[in-house]
Amino acid sequence: MAYYFYLDKILLPIAPAKLELKINNKNKTVDLINYGEVNISKKAGLSDINFDARIPHNKYPFATYKEEFKNAKYFLDEIEKLKNGKPFQFIVSRTSPRGTILFHTNIKATIEEYSVIEDAEDASDITVSIKLKQHRDYATKKIVVSKNDNNSQKPSGSVDNKRPESNNKPKGKTYKVKRGDSLWSICKTQLGDGSKSKYEKVYQLNKELMDSYNKKYGTTKYKYTIYPGQVLQLE
Repeated sequence: MAYYFYLDKILLPIAPAKLELKINNKNKTVDLINYGEVNISKKAGLSDINFDARIPHNKYPFATYKEEFKNAKYFLDEIEKLKNGKPFQFIVSRTSPRGTILFHTNIKATIEEYSVIEDAEDASDITVSIKLKQHRDYATKKIVVSKNDNNSQKPSGSVDNKRPESNNKPKGKTYKVKRGDSLWSICKTQLGDGSKSKYEKVYQLNKELMDSYNKKYGTTKYKYTIYPGQVLQLE
């Protein structure tokens, strides 16, 4: 099975051999006088994600890069930026040996901590042990206080429960590729325009995804090749 690991827009050159995704719960057990012990179910807590990523100093034929070879320092610098930055998307794409799309992990997360391990017996490559924590968007309630018209000292108010839109929602229009589809037919039926300029634009929106699959299956001579199960950004 083939794996592709993304930290925000960073594609790890060698997919980790193991991934631990711990789904935490917030249930609470209490004793009731007449019923005994009961379990109060609550919404699941934030998930923990742990894995070890091997970052090579040298270019290996089995390593995958988005465009060209990047050394270990590049990846360490990018991971450090994520540690000090805002929440990002953690994505794992899985395909079977025959190229069938299996399922994806797509979670907004933050880096809680990471450690760098160097071992001289490991071809001088480094291993980065990373711990992520799932992130959920939230907002505080806003209370607007106004004075009553009858000169009463008691204030009146309203509560604004509006929450910001989650960045986990897809931006723009998307389409899941089915068997028999082509980039031209998708643009024609979904966007009303099958011209080359239109499907070239769609290719540019999905260049990273499409190039990685074409490289894997040896179809790089025709970059517009698509595969069933791929989710393409159309706008």
